[in-house]
Amino acid sequence: MAIREKVFKEIGDCFKRHGAVTIETPIFELKETLTGKYGEDSKLIYDLQDQGGELCSLRYDLTVPFARYVAMNRVKQIKRYQIGRVYRRDNPIMTKGRYREFYQCDFDIAGEYDLMVPDSEALRLMVEILTQLQVGSFTIKLNHRKLLDGVFAISGVPEEKFRPISSAVDKLDKTPWAEVRKEMIEAKGLAPEVADKIWSFVSLNGAPREMMAKMNDEKLENNSMAKKAVEDLGVLFDYLECYGVLDKITFDLSLARGLDYYTGVIYEAVLTDGHQVGSIAAGGRYDDLVGMFSGERVPAVGFSVGVERIFAIMEEKINKSKEGMRTTQTDVLVASIDEGMLKERMKICKDLWDAGIKAELIPKANPRLPAQLKYADDNKIPFAIIFGGKEVENGVVQLKELATKQQDTVKRSELVAIIKQKLSSRA
Repeated sequence: MAIREKVFKEIGDCFKRHGAVTIETPIFELKETLTGKYGEDSKLIYDLQDQGGELCSLRYDLTVPFARYVAMNRVKQIKRYQIGRVYRRDNPIMTKGRYREFYQCDFDIAGEYDLMVPDSEALRLMVEILTQLQVGSFTIKLNHRKLLDGVFAISGVPEEKFRPISSAVDKLDKTPWAEVRKEMIEAKGLAPEVADKIWSFVSLNGAPREMMAKMNDEKLENNSMAKKAVEDLGVLFDYLECYGVLDKITFDLSLARGLDYYTGVIYEAVLTDGHQVGSIAAGGRYDDLVGMFSGERVPAVGFSVGVERIFAIMEEKINKSKEGMRTTQTDVLVASIDEGMLKERMKICKDLWDAGIKAELIPKANPRLPAQLKYADDNKIPFAIIFGGKEVENGVVQLKELATKQQDTVKRSELVAIIKQKLSSRA
């Protein structure tokens, strides 16, 4: 939980730095709200038993409820973030941060804006967050749904099979091409030569500028959809260069993203330092989703950070480190030497709490000093106030900084001000 609080605060600070407001959506939605939005992943939605005339389901992500919110409230423009739990009937893999109930941290920009401006900000923010969290080296794989559809059309895929074939391509990050090809041919009725033509495209990946040159060399000019997508990506890459994050992008034609609602740029971040946890953040453009609820088109783009996988990575790093991590935020332990000092410890704690200082005492009448100091050391509490009957008589205490072992005699009347000063210096 200490790791979660730290991660949520850092991610929330990044969202706020970009001017996002926050909303909250219900844990469950009407089943019809979620139906038909996730493609083959719809089988992972948790349905709730009918208890009052309405069929409901637990939310699968935060994007569809957000689109429903925008539609119901007739919102024309919004930049929002949300941190909340989502639910999937998946096979948990605890070591990889994969659960049935887990948190997502979403950022979205909805509304009519100029081409690729919101998309570039979303990608810039994703890089900011992953850099801030120090998850390790990463790259953001990027593609365009219309470019992928153009590739399918050029390869000879019937339009009604675009989404099923896209779902098959989406498995290439975990499944060998031979198995994906078999699924395309045997399960989805594609001709072998069409599947092989698709492979000649989706096997391409590399640096954005190099890939743009390849795209211009490939036979894409005969498909208006693919040609327009390549032009749009050129604009996006220019903006990402301005934001200083183009070096974090890998243009990868095998990236498909299985969810049905994506309509434009799609992307996902993966670690490149050996951690096998899948994507740690992903998103894209979904211009038609809001219109499914209101009939009024509100373009939108956004991404989600898969924090459970990040928690797993950070926990592993902390467990390996010597320092560990503080699970409390206590700044001062109030300790006594002599017996009968409980009320005096309470009075000092009261003064510290009144001043907004994080402090605590051992909840025993006469704890031994070594036990008190061990508690402070175990919990990485930086300061200890130590006193006995003699100090009480003289109106002073001993203020000890545990890391340096430095100990000073401080007047009781000046204690709060001195502690505040020391804490400010540490910060």
